[in-house]
Amino acid sequence: MKVALVHDWYTGIGGGEKVSREIISLFPQADVYTLVDFFDDENRRFILHGKKTKTSFIQRFPFARTKYRNYISFFPYAIEQFDLSGYDVIISSSSAVAKGVLTNFDQLHICYCHSPMRYAWDLYHQYTSEKKLHSGFKAWVFKYVMHHIRIWDYVSSQRIDHFVANSNHISRRIKKVYNRDSTVIYPPVDVERFSLSENKEDFYLTVSRLVHYKRVDLIVEAFSSMPDKKLIVIGEGPEFGKIKKLAAKNIQLLGYKGLDEMKNYLQRAKAFVFAAEEDFGITPVEAQACGTPVIAYGKGGILETVVEGKTGFFFSEQRAESICSSIRRFESEKLLYTPAQIREHASQFTKTRFHEHFKRFVTEKYEQLNATR
Repeated sequence: MKVALVHDWYTGIGGGEKVSREIISLFPQADVYTLVDFFDDENRRFILHGKKTKTSFIQRFPFARTKYRNYISFFPYAIEQFDLSGYDVIISSSSAVAKGVLTNFDQLHICYCHSPMRYAWDLYHQYTSEKKLHSGFKAWVFKYVMHHIRIWDYVSSQRIDHFVANSNHISRRIKKVYNRDSTVIYPPVDVERFSLSENKEDFYLTVSRLVHYKRVDLIVEAFSSMPDKKLIVIGEGPEFGKIKKLAAKNIQLLGYKGLDEMKNYLQRAKAFVFAAEEDFGITPVEAQACGTPVIAYGKGGILETVVEGKTGFFFSEQRAESICSSIRRFESEKLLYTPAQIREHASQFTKTRFHEHFKRFVTEKYEQLNATR
């Protein structure tokens, strides 16, 4: 098989980039296409295995390194300009527009969908509210563009041969938005790299990009009202300044930390706190791989990776008071699983399992296509 991998963009490392890394591991000869690629050499080695990518014309736009999302109206046109006619199999790793590439009837296109475009669909009204895009010329332009993005997004979803969802939560969203069925293959978590530690210290931890939907502000607000409990926050992002202002003396903001340092904190933490409604959530699984329980907002993909009362506890509302209640419950009730059992639970999300399931899926679909020719 001659394989092409299409990913939305390479500007930072998140769950989608880690998935694309493992797809490249499975198909090392694959060519990689993306809208923009601003990886440094270290990230290129880690995620792309040193590969050079083929980028779109948006790569050369002014301020594209930091403002590429401002060019969203160009995304559909840009992704459709990639000529993939020389490939047998196209795999798109998509939470935005990568799935919209043009393919021929005798090519196989499999989309590993992290989520339908959230700011165009389920988070659209939340996004317009946060950005105060209710009225005025800027709001009118944004709403007009997103209306046409939604039309294109739905139409492009019908060109895909097979959808793979990263969780049952996303599978339901794919059905709702695109009216397409999908196969669930959980994303790869490097469980082997996160070793068990049974010696926990007296602090709570959250690790996240500091963007609004991750709701780290709520976690910080909750712990600011509990001065006897220590919270450590690892991560950077546009909300860093806002969160720093909310933080009381019992809260440490450490900014970005490398993988080894982050792992050290995950191993030592009393519990990992997570307030986002996440599509899957790789970091909570990494915490469990260290034997660390998770206290999380009980909605989204987290319901498939954390077991209530065994590997962690859920809180029911994205409010500081709800987080506080869950912390108190965690400290008063005993979890049924030991740290070793929590790690064992995390082992079902390994890279090895992803490799086996995804490679088998691609091979079977390719053989089925060949059989119909």
